[in-house]
Amino acid sequence: MAATKTRATQRSVGVVPAGTPAYWHDACEHLAKRDRVLKRLIPRFGDACLESRGDAFVTLARSIVGQQISVKAAQSVWNKFEALSRRLTPAAVLKLKVDDMRAAGLSARKVEYLVDLALHFDGRLLHVDAWPGMEDEAIISELVAVRGIGRWTAEMFLMFHLMRPDVLPLDDVGLLNGISLNYFSGEPVSRSEAREVAEAWQPWRSVATWYMWRSLEATPVAY
Repeated sequence: MAATKTRATQRSVGVVPAGTPAYWHDACEHLAKRDRVLKRLIPRFGDACLESRGDAFVTLARSIVGQQISVKAAQSVWNKFEALSRRLTPAAVLKLKVDDMRAAGLSARKVEYLVDLALHFDGRLLHVDAWPGMEDEAIISELVAVRGIGRWTAEMFLMFHLMRPDVLPLDDVGLLNGISLNYFSGEPVSRSEAREVAEAWQPWRSVATWYMWRSLEATPVAY
C-alpha cells in the first residue's frame, strides 16, 4: 500500500528520473561541426551539461524564484526557501506562512505565484502525466495559465525537466547576452538576429543555449 501511494504521489507532482539528456554527446558533435563559436566553447566545459532535477513542481518553482534576478541571487533565495520545509511539495508550500516566505527573500508577487503553482499541482489542474507526449507549444499553453508562468518559465521547464532538445528561449537575457558576446563582439542583438544565429543550431538549440549561458556564468544555470 505504501509503495502504491509513493508511486501515485510521484505521478501527481511530475517526478521523472533525474539525470542528463541521452542526446547531449550527439548534439555537441553536431554543433561543433556546424558552428565555429560552439566548436571553441564546448571543450571548455568538459563533461558538464544540462541536468534534470527530476521533479516538475520543483523545476517550475525554481524558475519562478529565478525570474529577473541573477543565477547567484536566485540560488541564495532558493536555498532559504527550500529550508522552510523538510520536503518541498505542493502541499508543503501551501502550509508555509507568507511572512516566512518573504523572509526567505521572495517578493510578495513571487509568493503569490508559488502558491498558485502549488494549488494547480495539488488540485491536479495540470495534465502532468500527459506532458511527455505533448508538443512543446501545447505544454507552454497549459503552463502559462498558471500565475507567474510566462513563456520564458515554460521554456525553462521544457529544457530542464522534459529535456526537450530544440528550445530557443528568445526572451532570455542570458541567451541574448551570450550571443552578443560570442557572435557580435559585445554589441547588442535583437531577437531576430539571435534567431538567425540559432538557425545553425537546429535541432539542438537547447544545448547551444546552455553553452551561451555557460560562457557568461561560472555557475551552471539549473532549475
